[in-house]
Amino acid sequence: MWRKASAAALLALAVGYFYPGSSELPEQILQYINLPVFWSSSHTLSSQKSTEQVISAAWETLITLPTRQWSKVAVGVNACVDVVVSGVGLLQALAVDPGTGLDHEVLHSKEDLKEAFIHYMGRGAAAERFFSDKEVFQWIARAAAEYPGAKLYVGGNAALIGQKLATYPDLTVLLCGPVGPKLHEMLDEQIVVPPDSLQEMDEYHLILEYKAGEQWGSTRAPQANRFIFSHDVSNGEMSSLETFVASLEEFEPELVVLSGLHMMEGQGRELWEERLKEAVSAISDIRKDIPIHLELASMTDKDYMNSIMQEVMPIVSSIGLNEQELLFLSQAGEGPHADMEAWKGIPDVGQVSDILLWILEQHGRTDPSSEADLTRIHFHTLAYHILVTVEGYWANEAAAVMAGARVASSQACGLQSVDISKVELKAPLEFHSSHFEPRKKLSLNPAEPVVVWRRGNVTFHLTPVLVCKQPLRTVGLGDAISAEGLVYSELKTQQPF
Repeated sequence: MWRKASAAALLALAVGYFYPGSSELPEQILQYINLPVFWSSSHTLSSQKSTEQVISAAWETLITLPTRQWSKVAVGVNACVDVVVSGVGLLQALAVDPGTGLDHEVLHSKEDLKEAFIHYMGRGAAAERFFSDKEVFQWIARAAAEYPGAKLYVGGNAALIGQKLATYPDLTVLLCGPVGPKLHEMLDEQIVVPPDSLQEMDEYHLILEYKAGEQWGSTRAPQANRFIFSHDVSNGEMSSLETFVASLEEFEPELVVLSGLHMMEGQGRELWEERLKEAVSAISDIRKDIPIHLELASMTDKDYMNSIMQEVMPIVSSIGLNEQELLFLSQAGEGPHADMEAWKGIPDVGQVSDILLWILEQHGRTDPSSEADLTRIHFHTLAYHILVTVEGYWANEAAAVMAGARVASSQACGLQSVDISKVELKAPLEFHSSHFEPRKKLSLNPAEPVVVWRRGNVTFHLTPVLVCKQPLRTVGLGDAISAEGLVYSELKTQQPF
């Protein structure tokens, strides 16, 4: 043994003499002395596909449309024009100085705006708030529209979901919401807007974006995201909801997508308590054989979130939400991991899984005798997505969750398809199915990038996201993810929800 080691050492010295400065020994010499071949990193990259390449190629092979596709989808009820601008740049233009962050449930001044923006920028988290002072908001909105590089886009969850669905030529989309002249001009031609939804003035929302690593004062953003605020009474009162439900009879959709409930939060308890009852009554009027997807958004009032959980979730068939909304939902309902203040880094898969299961068990149809309709949740966070369904109601889940992740990877980079050079894998390759016992240890195979596990009659499908290294636009990403996931989802049961 020692002779072979000595020979190897001598041979290495000799080769080093003839190959000065080379970090690699010729492969045949290493094979001759029966030592392992150690390739340099550049050789590995050139001879093998990266994990990102393997995942992206697998998506292209495995993502297939369902056997039965939607031909008509009705979407409502929040719609507006988004003014997208650099958050730090606009606040500097408004002559406010950086300071410490502080969350505000409702914004009353530019100081409140600054503090809430810093609070969320420091966490790299998305948030949305109502600005109570109409005149101050209009002054800030004018400054935002005139700020160099400011851009106008279609805004509001319903309008953004409608726009994404309309990219499929065989799909007709009905959009109900406060649609002003500018927004109407920007909407896809395939989108049908009922005359009762048209209004003389547009509703404007201000989107303050920041980049990963961007700094203002002592605050540094850990990842790219945005802070949204508005003084939007039409959407805030969900004034288009009754028009939306009334238009469904003539349109005859196969799927209804509902969003905008979060906008009522800023109107005060008295209004939202009354309006939520009316919303539940209106939603209950939708035919039972039409599935309803509810898209959630950022909220701060635990009582309001609890009311949505108790009254709205059981009468919809599907919900879409991100990690902030998921944790806040658990905090509001005293569910699993409710004692956590916030996620630390990438949300733990086991903890996310616990909360998703709890939602379906408390407010869904995990028990066949339950009268609840909720059987599907599409969860998305920066690094991975999970689609969770009750057995027997949905099909094509693996393709649906992968399609959502793929659109997140491409759209964040401002592209039509995934560019491997511009994305990176941040999802854990190993994780547990739960934070509690019994729990399974699970592994991600990049060549088949969907991990599937079951807890009772609930099935979980997880896929990683190829995260855009330098995102160009994060607004509407959750809406695009949910829309794409719905396009690839198939309703399995023919029984009424």
